[in-house]
Amino acid sequence: MDFSALGPLIVGAYLLGSISFAVIVSHLFGLPDPRTFGSKNPGATNMLRGGNKQAALLTLFGDTAKGMLAVWVALQIVPSGSGQDAVLSLVALAAFLGHIFPLFFGFQGGKGVATAAGLLFMLCWPVGLASLCAWVGVFWFTRVSSMGALAATLTGPIVGYILLGITSIWLSMVAMAILLLWRHRSNIQKLMTGEEAAFKPRPK
Repeated sequence: MDFSALGPLIVGAYLLGSISFAVIVSHLFGLPDPRTFGSKNPGATNMLRGGNKQAALLTLFGDTAKGMLAVWVALQIVPSGSGQDAVLSLVALAAFLGHIFPLFFGFQGGKGVATAAGLLFMLCWPVGLASLCAWVGVFWFTRVSSMGALAATLTGPIVGYILLGITSIWLSMVAMAILLLWRHRSNIQKLMTGEEAAFKPRPK
């Protein structure tokens, strides 16, 4: 295949990932910068902690959609066949790195859960669905967002290996999972000490 489009695709995916919807939505709604309160993470969960559900939903949608869009664009440009999966894997990683290290926002990005979800759905939708179910199920019972995120993070590579084997797509899933675990290292520490914050119990 012709790899002449690979560089622009990777750069474009990184720049797309660098769009921090939490910061943009906060500005549009006249809300404080999400990097200044709560967990200081520019993501949907911290936006929800700020008390604005609409802003949190818009952030979730934007962060998920940009991951999906990055891979979708690559699919339109790169023909199917030999080499396509490798390109999609690199594009996905570039978009993910853009989210956690955004060029436009001083490299202070989010933890990447929503963007990773969008990427997984485009790379292999059954893996994305399995990860989403893991997040929803664990969060439903624990009311701890980071617990759901960690469950989804571990589910992706496991289900990916079962469905895909050791491929470039699977390796990109593993790389994203490692980065997600690293980004959640403070949450993991708080979980171990029982200090991690939980959302309010479900109404009976």
